[in-house]
Amino acid sequence: MTERITYKDAGVDVELADRVIQSSADRIRSTFRPEVLGKMGGFAAMFKPQLSGMSEPVLVAATDGVGTKLKIAFLTGIHSTVGIDLVAMNVNDILVTGAEPLFFLDYLATGKIKPEIFKAVISGIAEGCSQAGAALIGGETAEMPDFYGEGEYDLAGFCVGMVDQGQAIDGSGIASGDVVIGLASSGLHSNGFSLVRKVFFEVKGYDPDSHIPDFGRPLGEELLTPTAIYVRPVLELVKQSPPKGMAHITGGGFQGNIPRILPPNVGVNIRKSAWERPPVFAMLQKDAGLDDEEMFSTFNMGIGFILVVSPTSADMTMRHFRAAGTPAWIVGEVRPIGDSPVVLE
Repeated sequence: MTERITYKDAGVDVELADRVIQSSADRIRSTFRPEVLGKMGGFAAMFKPQLSGMSEPVLVAATDGVGTKLKIAFLTGIHSTVGIDLVAMNVNDILVTGAEPLFFLDYLATGKIKPEIFKAVISGIAEGCSQAGAALIGGETAEMPDFYGEGEYDLAGFCVGMVDQGQAIDGSGIASGDVVIGLASSGLHSNGFSLVRKVFFEVKGYDPDSHIPDFGRPLGEELLTPTAIYVRPVLELVKQSPPKGMAHITGGGFQGNIPRILPPNVGVNIRKSAWERPPVFAMLQKDAGLDDEEMFSTFNMGIGFILVVSPTSADMTMRHFRAAGTPAWIVGEVRPIGDSPVVLE
C-alpha cells in the first residue's frame, strides 16, 4: 500500500494559514472604508466607489515591494515596520497624480508560515493603510516550501486610487520660475538597500546591533525606520491649491524621479543646503566613498516627496505643511532646460 502523504506533509499547512489570517481579522477590518462590500474570506473583494462630485472619475493603480530592506528585518527579527513600507511605496506613487488611495492588496510568500512573523507583517500593512486612508481588502499568503530561506519571506503590494480626470496632476503646466518644495523623508525609506547592506555589513563590518551615536539606537533599528506616508497632508493641499506637479523620490533619487514630471523645455536647480539631512546619509556617503552626484541619484537624501508650485502659491504651501506638522523646505526652482534636467547646487 502507498504511504499516505498529505499537503501538510509536503510543507504547506493551509489550516495554519487560515488561523493566522483570522487572528488578524479585526486589525484588517479596522482599515475598511464605507465603500467596502461583503465580508472577509471570499475569492475576491468588492469595493463600491463613491463617484458623486466627480465628472470623469479615473482609476489610478500602482504596485511595488519592499526590496532587500526585508533582509534587515530578517537579521533583526523586527517585522512590524516593513508592512508600512509596503503600503507607503504604493500610495506615495499614486499620490503624485492627486489621486486618493482607495484600497490595497498584499502578497506575502514564505517557505513556512510563522504566525508571530505573519501577524507582525500584517499589522504593519494595516497600520500603513490606516495612515493612508486605504482599505486593506484582500491579500494572498503563499506557503512555498524549499523556495525561501529559513525565516525569510517576500512582499508585494497593489494599490488602487481615484482622481477626477480634470483634476489630475501631471506636471504639464510646470514652467520656468516655479518653486520646488520638498517634504522630509524619515530616512532611507525603501530603496538602495543592496548598497546599504554591502557598505555597512560587508565593507564596514557593522551588525544590526551596532550602536551608532548619531542615531541614538542600534543600526538595525535605524535602517528599519518605515517610509513616510504623505497622503493626508498632500491631499488636503490638493483640495485647497493643487500643485503643478509632484514626484515621489524613490529608487533613482532626484535625477531619476524629478524628470518624470517635467515638461521637455524645463529642468530644476536643487539647493543641497536647503534642508537638514538625516545622519544616516552622511554616514553612508562617508563609508561608501560616494560623491554627492552618486548619492542624489540613488537615495532620497532626506527629501521623500517633491511638489512644484507657482511662486504665488509657495508661501501658502509652506504654511499648510507647517500646520500639518510635516517638515518642508523650499529646495529649488524650475529653470529653462540646460545640460541636465536636475542640477545640484
